Amino acid sequence: MKISKDYLLKSVAGNIVVVPVGDKALDFNAIIHLNEVGSFIFKLLQENDLNKDEIVSKLLDEYEIDKETATKDVEAFLEKLKENKILEN
Repeated sequence: MKISKDYLLKSVAGNIVVVPVGDKALDFNAIIHLNEVGSFIFKLLQENDLNKDEIVSKLLDEYEIDKETATKDVEAFLEKLKENKILEN
């Protein structure tokens, strides 16, 4: 999975948000605010084509979190990205 090139992260008034660019800016009718972990995952997926297990592994390396919680959080985050058609595959 990888983030579509049509979406970027921006800091707006101290919040990290997903911003559509190009034609996607006309079709995207939502604002997605990200916390630190969401931003970490988003950046990983901008730079790399990773599967769920690889994302969980990187999350475990970066944060003090148990595998079960990390897996649930990653699954929920990926589902939100899929719902908003932000992932390329």
